Amino acid sequence: RIGSATSLSSAVINNRLQELVKLFKERTEKVKEKLTDPDVTSDDESPTASPAKLAPAAAPVPPPGGEPEGDKPAGDEHYCEMLCCKFKYRPWLDRLKNYQFPSSIDPLTNLMYVLWLFFVVMAWNWNCWLIPVRWAFPYQTPANIHYWLLMDYVCDLIYLLDIILFQTRLQFVRGGDIITDKKAMKENYLRSQRFKMDVVCLLPLDFFYFKVGVNPLLRFPRCLKYMAFFEFNNRLEAILSKAYIYRVIRTTAYLLYSLHVNSCLYYWASDYEGLGSTSWVYDGEGNSYIRCYYWAVKTLITIGGLPDPKTLFEIVFQLLNYFTGVFAFSVMIGQMRDVVGAATAGQTYYRSCMDSTIKYMNFYKIPRTVQNRVKTWYEYTWHSQGMLDELELLVQLPDKMRLDIAIDVNYNIVSKVALFQGCDRQMIFDMLKRLRSVVYLPNDYVCKKGEIGREMYIIQAGQVQVLGGPDGKTVLVTLKAGSVFGEISLLAAGGGNRRTANVIAHGFANLFILDKKDLNEILVHYPESQKLLRKKAKKMLKNNNKPKDEKGAPADPLIIPPKADTPKLFQAALAAAGRMGGKGPLAQLRWRLKELKAMQA
Repeated sequence: RIGSATSLSSAVINNRLQELVKLFKERTEKVKEKLTDPDVTSDDESPTASPAKLAPAAAPVPPPGGEPEGDKPAGDEHYCEMLCCKFKYRPWLDRLKNYQFPSSIDPLTNLMYVLWLFFVVMAWNWNCWLIPVRWAFPYQTPANIHYWLLMDYVCDLIYLLDIILFQTRLQFVRGGDIITDKKAMKENYLRSQRFKMDVVCLLPLDFFYFKVGVNPLLRFPRCLKYMAFFEFNNRLEAILSKAYIYRVIRTTAYLLYSLHVNSCLYYWASDYEGLGSTSWVYDGEGNSYIRCYYWAVKTLITIGGLPDPKTLFEIVFQLLNYFTGVFAFSVMIGQMRDVVGAATAGQTYYRSCMDSTIKYMNFYKIPRTVQNRVKTWYEYTWHSQGMLDELELLVQLPDKMRLDIAIDVNYNIVSKVALFQGCDRQMIFDMLKRLRSVVYLPNDYVCKKGEIGREMYIIQAGQVQVLGGPDGKTVLVTLKAGSVFGEISLLAAGGGNRRTANVIAHGFANLFILDKKDLNEILVHYPESQKLLRKKAKKMLKNNNKPKDEKGAPADPLIIPPKADTPKLFQAALAAAGRMGGKGPLAQLRWRLKELKAMQA
């Protein structure tokens, strides 16, 4: 009993030591893998803190002499959850009071600045559109003059805030460096042409109201803040996904504003000649602005059907209107054509490529089924990507920007490939730039069984099916977006290994392809990663080629099955015949078996 207890305790100790050794080995492997590839994170979950431990850190400390937290109403506390804890934060009103205006503003990327430019442009449009109306039409009266003046001075306040708060804080580039110093930014603005125009815009001509009355023409310098309008256009077009829509609206606004100014001038001319004095002037009936605008449209667009001018003033005014109308309308049509042409440039290129391809296929009498598949590829590629070849767009960018785009698009997928885990990160980045996108139509073969594999495939969108079985049409597995296949072919010896199954596209599939040649060109500069990849490839090939009968499953059928073993009783009889040295049939059979074994060897 004492011996059995000792043996039992020693067995338990041995088992425990073996478990500890196994755990230490696993920990060592994880540390090695983490040192090799910093991107690989540990599989161990971070410890979860208990509520009892978090409560003291999260609970606010009551002020001295104050009431405890439990007695306070719930509405007075504001919490936000972060990292399993609750932290107290100030209400939005307190945060607004403590908000600090930025010391410098990036005019190219700051959306707050774009929003401010919108208000500046609205104030500029108020002056440009309503100053002519108030000057020509009798819409400004002593009864409503205070409303007009209120809006005027609100616009002036926006102009003044733009000069003091925003323009003196705009960053600029000098000698390739981005200048963010307050004094330098202020001096740069004060020396610029824009500062001079902003000062002219705010000339205090309103003091002449006390002498000549409230004349809207004295506010005409407010319309000279046109630089803010063009800057707003540039910033807005840079952040809009469909900037051509805004360009069309802006060009239409140019035409409407020219008609607006012409209608104001026509009413002024009619008032100068006398309303209703001749058949050419405005007769004073109906809505004055609508009637004058209608006349301006017919004049600038040269529709005709207008009454003939009678006096010399009317003739000169009408001639100037015709000349201005022809010039302005032709400019607007040309600008609209350019805007629409720029918006549909990609569509025009797609149509030209497709027409050229169809013409080529018709010339060589390509079968109709093939032509339909080619047309389908063009249509799907254009509608899914908005372009036929992504490389044509990226080739214009610097190498660093192409790498940034490739990392954002492909790094999450490539980093999950087991073959590349542990490799140099810069090698992965160089590889991302070599990936090319290919679109496969439904039932297109991505690769066929028996082909020499020289590419790796990464599924970006869609699905592919792996076919096998006796007929080669049985679906073995369906791979979805983010899956990778064919990675062993990149490092296989002898120019590539043969594909073991057919892979077809199940529906439309967009795949990234990495060629063996591109990978070899990259690995020349990363010898350590090359050694690691070759070691992993050998291990993966060994695992793939391991027979399945080790797990009890039937192994692959052999072309020449192995010979069955000789029964043990018959082997004993042959051995006895050999020891006896007889010349009977058993001895002859033993001799024949030896010859067969020698031939097999």
